[in-house]
Order: sequence, then structure tokens, then C-alpha cells
Amino acid sequence: MKKHPRILACAAAILALSATAACAKDDASSWPSKPVRLIVPFPAGGSTDVVARLIAERLGQKLGQQFVVDNRPGAAGNIGTDQVAKAAPDGYTLTLTTSGPLANNKYLYKSMPYDPAKDLTPIVLVGEIPLVVVSTDKTPAKNLKEFIALAKAAPGKYSIGNPGNGTIGHLAYELLRHNTKTDFLGVPYKGDTPAMTDLLGGSIQAIVAPITAFIPQIQGGKMNGLAVTSKKRFPGTPDVPTAIEQGFDVEASVWFAVAGPAGMPRPIVDKLNREINVVLNSPEGRAKLEQFGAVVGGGTPEQLDSLMKVESAKWKRIIEEANIRLD
Repeated sequence: MKKHPRILACAAAILALSATAACAKDDASSWPSKPVRLIVPFPAGGSTDVVARLIAERLGQKLGQQFVVDNRPGAAGNIGTDQVAKAAPDGYTLTLTTSGPLANNKYLYKSMPYDPAKDLTPIVLVGEIPLVVVSTDKTPAKNLKEFIALAKAAPGKYSIGNPGNGTIGHLAYELLRHNTKTDFLGVPYKGDTPAMTDLLGGSIQAIVAPITAFIPQIQGGKMNGLAVTSKKRFPGTPDVPTAIEQGFDVEASVWFAVAGPAGMPRPIVDKLNREINVVLNSPEGRAKLEQFGAVVGGGTPEQLDSLMKVESAKWKRIIEEANIRLD
């Protein structure tokens, strides 16, 4: 009996789908069969590098292959992240990078070697470090609401330092200035330390920067935490209110995540996501992140993808309005 061409076509399609599913399953079950390179696009010794080494060690123990941390710093994280974007999507080249290369940098640089939305596969959010607005006792304000009232009463008098042009502290300052409609004087520094020196010396009245460097000073009463820029209060400084609860729509954090090249097989993405979530939620993982002032992330690849899109849109507006450029 002659078989109908449509029946033959359907049978072929079913066989093809079955073969694809089988290959995908094999990809996940046999991966990794060789060492995996985890590129950190920042120098060794920083918080991103330290967390990456913990995750690499634990993944290696669980999955039976070495995860090698490879530091490739430069261009605010773009150089190392670009190497991942251009790698084969087989799960053997990954990155643990930050919000800059994943969301902000595409608007800070006129020419980007990759597009994070098109050239990367989101895997999992690792953690977030909120920012804090801090002052000293020399500034007669105990919270952000009082500080803004002082600044509005004397336009151009109150200055806020940040860790440098294009940093998340700089972007958060511009967001604060924009959303509160306050005439601050912004002062960029090359890092937290010189900004802190000037703050203690009275040259500036406040700093907005990642909270990590300021936790001891706030806990010890040497600096006033005016506001944290997270949705909830930061566990390490529970007495410092958020900007949001003081009535200001100012939310900013530096977050870091694991990603791979676009087109990675979903079973490998799921396997990585599952195992990294285990590491993050372990006592050791939580302790390591809290050491750097980070709140544990985790979640699904879709949640990370959504975060990348939301953050990208938010900072695009601020960067373009303030005309911030790094090249």
C-alpha cells in the first residue's frame, strides 16, 4: 500500500524531534566531559573573583570536572565578557560578570563588541550589592529626606561624591538627582577611598556608592547611613532606611550573574542553574556573599533575563539624559 506523503512527512518530523530531544538529553547527561572555563572580566582578588572561585570549586566537586577561573579584565568588564559572547555555545565557556557588562555598558560605550541581549545566555543571578548614601556628623541630616531638604534650601551647596565616571555610584547619583529634582553638586573620584577621605575631611557632604566599603563605618557610628538603594533594608545595616520608604524612587545595586554564549542547550543551562542555586543557598555560599555586603540571588534563567532587560532600560534613560560616556 502506498503511503501518503503527508504521513511520511509527519513521521519524519516526529523522528527529528525525538532525535533532538535525545541529543539535548545527552548534552546534559554527558556535560561536562572536560574542564570548563569561567571567565571573570575583572582582576583577581575582587569580590566577583572570590565568589567565582567558590562557585567554580563547588561545581567542580559536584560535576566531576575542573571549573577554571580565568581573569580577563579591561574596558569595565567588556573584554572578558566579549570572549564569552564569541565562544562556542557548548557550555565550556562561561562568565561570572556584573551588571555593567550585562546591562549598563552598552549605553556607556559608543562602540560595543557584543550585545548582551542577543549574544549571551542568562543562567543565574548570583547576588546583589545595594548602594548607600552616607554622610558624617558634620552634615546636619540624619536621613535622605532631611539631606534633600537641606539641598533644596541651598541649591548647589551640597555635594555628593561617587566612585568614578560611569560607575554604578555615578549612575545612582544621577538617578537620585533626577528623581528627587534636587540641585546637587556631583564629584567623581577614582574609587571609594579618596571619596571617603574627602567626606571625613568635610570637602564633600555625602557619598553614594556600593555599601561594601561603608558597613564598618556605619556600624561603628563614624558615618551616617542616610539611605540604602535596595527594595528592602540591608541586613548588615538594619537601622538605615531605604530611599523608597522615605518617599524617593531611587533603587540601584551592583549585581553579578553567570551567563554563557547565546544558543546554549537548555538542558545544560538548567543543570548549571540548579547546581549554582545549591551553592548560593548553602551556609558557605551565603557567608561568602555576606562578607562582601551582597544579598544572595538565585532564581531562574528567566528571572535573570528579565532583570537584565529592566536594568538596561532604566540606566539607558539616565545615561543618555546625563550624557555619560566612557569612550
